[in-house]
This record gives sequence, structure tokens and C-alpha cells, in this order.
Amino acid sequence: MKRHTMLAAATLALVTLGCDRAADRLTGAGVPQLNAARSVNQNIGINVLLAAAPTAAQLAELGTYGKVSGRLIEINAVFMRASVSQLPAIQALPFVLAANPDAERQGSPVDAVAVADFAGGLNTWNLDAVNVTDLITGPAPDRTIGFDGSGVYIGVLDTGLLDSWRQYFPQERIATQFAKAFSGGGQNQGSVSEPTNQWEHDQNSHGTHVTSTILGYSLFGTPINGVAPKATVIPVKVLNQAGFGWSSMVAAGIVYIGNLKRTGALGSAPVVINMSLGGSQLDAVEKGAIDFAIAQGVIIVAAAGNGGNNGMSFPGAYEPVISAAASGWVGEWKTCPPGSLNFRNWWRLCDVADPTNPDDFYITSFSSRERTDQDLDVVAPGSWVVGPFQLQSGKISYFFLGGTSMASPHVAGIVALMAQTKNDLTASEAETILEATAISLPAGSRSIRQPNGVTNVEFTWGTDATGAGLVRADAAVAAAAALP
Repeated sequence: MKRHTMLAAATLALVTLGCDRAADRLTGAGVPQLNAARSVNQNIGINVLLAAAPTAAQLAELGTYGKVSGRLIEINAVFMRASVSQLPAIQALPFVLAANPDAERQGSPVDAVAVADFAGGLNTWNLDAVNVTDLITGPAPDRTIGFDGSGVYIGVLDTGLLDSWRQYFPQERIATQFAKAFSGGGQNQGSVSEPTNQWEHDQNSHGTHVTSTILGYSLFGTPINGVAPKATVIPVKVLNQAGFGWSSMVAAGIVYIGNLKRTGALGSAPVVINMSLGGSQLDAVEKGAIDFAIAQGVIIVAAAGNGGNNGMSFPGAYEPVISAAASGWVGEWKTCPPGSLNFRNWWRLCDVADPTNPDDFYITSFSSRERTDQDLDVVAPGSWVVGPFQLQSGKISYFFLGGTSMASPHVAGIVALMAQTKNDLTASEAETILEATAISLPAGSRSIRQPNGVTNVEFTWGTDATGAGLVRADAAVAAAAALP
């Protein structure tokens, strides 16, 4: 089930919104397919991956099939616009490794927050669930980990940040000097552009909510803890104001972060990418961009997708990417403390029992199941996660969101904690540790309480839904610190 619930101003009253409004609007969008419904003369964006840097003669030959509109020189990629009928001929060129339609991808500053980070903020159920915190009603001393993400950069490839981001996040935690926006894409005007400062003028809120899980956020002036509250986020807008984009834009964003790492622009700092987005097939150029970034030392985390039994989304399903499925907690919507009548603040008052018991968690129905040739790695909280989300421009508000988009930044934040302990942590090391230290979630079924207090929704899942299990931040960080 996809849902999100608003925390109304001042009273924090919870209002359930209609289920037709997608909680995670990024995953499940399909790659444009060549079918009978599409005219063979229709112009489309085509992403072309070449065997080597193109010569002038090769670019000229590509130009006979359509318009060459852009390049990613780091991975020998070319963006084109051409008719559908020309795609087979482009694919058959001897210097072309792969070519496919550009794939769809879904999911003015005021009042700066007056603190440098939210490591001292209140804790929430989702941080407690992955052992970032313990007693969730307490402040920073209740963090179970002696690391906070200091010195680590996290590129959040998403919708960018809201105009009002400074009312949610400390300015020190956002690397404005490296923030970027990519627009256009092959299915639009045929080229990827870089509009100035558009990264901080988002109208969608998705990227802001994702960022809040990593850094924490200000809740009407009350600090809320984050997974890695002293990490530095690089916002990279690769999705438009409606929350959609194209794999060409995503690839450009990945290469951009990879180049920041390659050129030393970030010093020797570890770099993580979070992508709470996806589509139904892996784009060849996007794959090349991922391989390039990982080769530079970047660790990439992505949402598994909200396709349920339809399978995972890409790039999360691509093996070198660390993918995150979505879990929930059996304590949702209970009254805390016991005996009280207040169930509205369960998300920050109810304590997740320690040691972690797999019977206390479930896999959401929307979380994508692993299919053949797909790689599902771990599970993290992706149900009823609170964070900033605005329905009206400039009006501060907060929502519960449910989706694997919410699970992914938990994992990215944990990877940042791991990289803080070992600055040269590799993508394969991070994935191996996360899987080895995860708590196995066997196939099962749970009846879960709803906002109206009724336990009437049963979630059932198989072994294809859990990967290695629920991530454990404390165990993963300890294992990373023990590496030579």
C-alpha cells in the first residue's frame, strides 16, 4: 500500500490522505518500449554507449540517423534524437556497444536553521530499528554509534531541495558549492542541460524528504536526529518538478559525482550516492555511468522499487548497486507510553525493543521482490517515515512517506558511517558487510495496526522480498572499522 500522512502545523495532528496519491513517485516507470502503438517515424531520445571515444567520422555517421545532441565523454556515451525506425541501424553500427530509448525515471531561501547539525536531535522509530539510536525519546547520547558521518559526502540524486530547505536543514550540511541540476533529457529536447540554481527550487519535496532521513531535520524548531547528521549532502537534481526524469539525466548526475571524486574536488573524502528513483529496465549509458563512478571509489545505494511482485527497478537491481527494500514495524500506531491515549506520536515515543527481533518487522506489500537477474541486497525502514514534505510552496509541513525511496537513504547514511571509519571503503566491501551483518527476515506474515487503531492489514512476503535482511548500523560500522 502506498500512503503518506501529514503532520499538521503546531498540533501535529495526523490527517490520512487518499491512497491514490503515491507515497513514492519515482519507481516503476517503464523504459519506453518499441511497440505497435508507437509510430516508426516518431522521434525519440536514444542513449548510445560506444566502444571507445568517438571519432569525427563516427559522430558524422551517427548524425546520418538523427541529431547528436550531447555527450558524456567520461564513459564514451552519446545522446541522440532519431526516429524509432532508426534504432536497429544505430544498434548495428560496429562502434556501438549498446543503444536504447532514453528511459523514464520517476521518484528563495529563508530562515536558516541556527545549528550546525542535528546529532543532538530527538530520535525516531526508524533510526532505532536499524540501531543508529537506542532509547528514542532521548537526544544524541542515545546514539549507539560513535560516528556521525563527519567528513563524508553523500550525493542525493533526486528532485533537488525545496526553496525552504534552510528551514529544515543546517546550511553547513548542504554543499551548495557542488549542488547541481540536470534538465532536459533525450525524450524531451534531446540534450541534457544544467540550469543554474534549479537544484534549490524544487516543487516536489521528494528529495527534501530523502535528505531529511540522512541529516535529520528541524520540526518547527525541534531538532530530529538523522542517520548520518554530520555528513555533507550534495543535492543533484536529476528529476523534474513532477518527480520524473530520464536515465540520461541520471547518468549525467552519476558521472558528475564520479568526477568530483576522480578530480579530488572533494579532497580524499569518501563519497556515497543515494538514488531513490528507478525504472523497469537498466539503461546502457546509466550502467556505464555507475561503473565509472564505482571505479572512482564512489559507493552507490538505490531504492529497490515499489513494484511489489512485478520485480525490482533499475538501477537498484543492478548488481554493483546496493539496493534497499522497505520494511515496517509492528509497533506502528500503538499508544506510547503504555496506558496513554496518545497514538499520534508513536513514531518518536515508542521504543523498538532490543535486541532486534525479526518478528518485530514486516516487508511492505509495495516493496519490490527480487526476480531473475536482479540483485536485492538489504532491507531498511520504508513505512511511515516522517520528514519535510510540502503540498503548498513555502508552507512548512511534514509527512509520513512510505516507499523504498525512504529505505534507501537509511542505507546510504549507514554506508557514510561505515566510510567514516574506513575512508577507502569500497562498494563491494560495503555491500558484503551490510549483507553479512543484516538480521535475517524469514518469509512470514504480520497483521499491522492502522492509523484508526484497527489491526486489519496483513502483510505477507517470501524470501524474494528480503535480501540479506534488515540492516544493522552498529554491526556494519563495527565490521567496517575492523577491516585492514
